[in-house]
Amino acid sequence: MSLRPNPATTVPEETAKVARAAFPRGCRLMDVRDSLGPVFDDARFARLFSTRGRPAEAPWRLAVGRLGKLDP
Repeated sequence: MSLRPNPATTVPEETAKVARAAFPRGCRLMDVRDSLGPVFDDARFARLFSTRGRPAEAPWRLAVGRLGKLDP
């Protein structure tokens, strides 16, 4: 698998609005993102991937998904 790094993106305003409506008191993952900004970005993981082959899912998405499973 290969990785084609993309810059970290900001959370779209509509997505942020929906998240705040769903979690009016916030949640741990939203608090982390709001305080630290994007914690995981493709550049941190690029050297772990080949330059050839089928594109892999963005590592930061996998990491955030994993953290979401840990948040009670």
